[in-house]
Amino acid sequence: MLLNEGHNSRMSTLAELLESVRFNDDGLVPVIAQQWDSREVLMMAWMDLPALERTLATGEATYFSRSRGQQWVKGATSGHRQQVRTVMADCDGDTLLILVDQRGSACHTGDRTCFDAITVELEGDR
Repeated sequence: MLLNEGHNSRMSTLAELLESVRFNDDGLVPVIAQQWDSREVLMMAWMDLPALERTLATGEATYFSRSRGQQWVKGATSGHRQQVRTVMADCDGDTLLILVDQRGSACHTGDRTCFDAITVELEGDR
């Protein structure tokens, strides 16, 4: 698994990543999961520190469910797992981007991505 703070930066250590993440008042950080090779945006979820640490230790995307109040490993029930290849923090450390190898559907609806339900294309110069 690679750790990178951005396309123009050097590779980072696990300690540097963990130190840079800024969790919100609920102890969570938003995470965007993106297919590593096609760059298709798959889903958005939340991680707490233990979920992030487990993700980094196992290479399997582990999230925090706000509704259930507990961690969940993506695909543990469905088999639609996410093998994490790269973790990136944004410039403020308050959002993570993980590049994953998605096996099966990413969305709980069974769709490949969570971002295909409603699409609006804006035309022309604005």
